[in-house]
Amino acid sequence: LEDAHALRREGVDVVVGFVETYGRPETEAKIGDLEIVPRGKIEYRGVVLEEMDVSAILKRRPQLCVVDELAHTNVPGSTHAKRYLDVLDLLNAGIGVLTAVNIQHLETLNDAVGRVTGVRVRETVPDTLLDRADEVVNVDVTVQELQSRLRQGKVYKPEKVEQALSNFFKETNLSTLRELALRAVADEVGDKAASHRQREGVEAGLVPERVMVCMSSSGDAPRVLRTGARIAGRLGARWYAVYVETPRESPGRI
Repeated sequence: LEDAHALRREGVDVVVGFVETYGRPETEAKIGDLEIVPRGKIEYRGVVLEEMDVSAILKRRPQLCVVDELAHTNVPGSTHAKRYLDVLDLLNAGIGVLTAVNIQHLETLNDAVGRVTGVRVRETVPDTLLDRADEVVNVDVTVQELQSRLRQGKVYKPEKVEQALSNFFKETNLSTLRELALRAVADEVGDKAASHRQREGVEAGLVPERVMVCMSSSGDAPRVLRTGARIAGRLGARWYAVYVETPRESPGRI
């Protein structure tokens, strides 16, 4: 939101497509006088819920739209099941998007986060969205500061604070998530630097590396694929998924 205000002062036509404040006064104050595109209302199971109105934003056609919580799952009946698909519609229409996503929601990191925290994050965003970004910024605070903000009620409502601190927001979990975030941003910066060098014809590379992911028909295949994609991204290498189908053995054959 601070960046949105700064860009508007520079003459950029900025609107707020969706910002979830959770009733936090500090967040509401940061919206200030930014133009907000009214949300769409969708009735679901007798309750009227609000979602980002993509059609209204497309009609308004700003230069830049602020969209919160990229991994959000839309209410059934929305144009798309996921908010990141709404964002793709805006990008494909030539509208710039300023958005945010928590590191645990990146698809290729989903398994690592689950193993470390013991919590399976259900809402994920394909890493390919990062590839479309002009810039990826790590927004971070120390573990102690984040826990302090939790205790002050700046993240969750007071009744949920202690449960959060003793589960997902334990110090060990937060330290690991910070490390994952730093690595993810470093990977993106490295990829973009390599692409720039290639376009400029600078430092012709050696024989490019390749990553091959050997798949099986077991239930672990998706996790193996995501791990392979993450390794290839870190190396800036192409990767291939290989599956060998063999004839079934005849009865009695060893």
